Amino acid sequence: MLLYLLRHAEAEPHCDDDFSRRLTEMGYKQARQVGCIMKEQCLRPDLILSSPVIRARDTAGIVAKFLGKIDVTQVPWAACGMNPDRALDELASYSKFKSILLVGHEPDFSTLIASLIGLLRSPSIQVGKASLIGINLPRLQVGSGILEFVLPVKFL
Repeated sequence: MLLYLLRHAEAEPHCDDDFSRRLTEMGYKQARQVGCIMKEQCLRPDLILSSPVIRARDTAGIVAKFLGKIDVTQVPWAACGMNPDRALDELASYSKFKSILLVGHEPDFSTLIASLIGLLRSPSIQVGKASLIGINLPRLQVGSGILEFVLPVKFL
């Protein structure tokens, strides 16, 4: 499986609750940039999974519009605080797909990436807002991943 990880785009810094933070104008622009580059480079996942948190859902929806006819499925396990072991367990139920885009949060993605590529710790990995990462997962298990690319939004 090819797993694309996309951290949500820039969101409002403050809100009554973290779950309700919406994308800023810059965040909408960033999400469109990611969608555009994915379309141009034929990085078309079979399925998009998104955290149910509004900023992630909105990012996923914008990217999906660029890619066309890809379902966005909200998955509660991808909300803030996602655990790598749980993510792998949950991703196993999608193993029939060749590629998946998971839209979520930091520091969850740093920890997940470290786990997937066999690092013991994740302090050396930081995923910026609207950054796109590609990991080849020949097996859905810790340490089996091959980091294919990291695309910070500022290079898109």
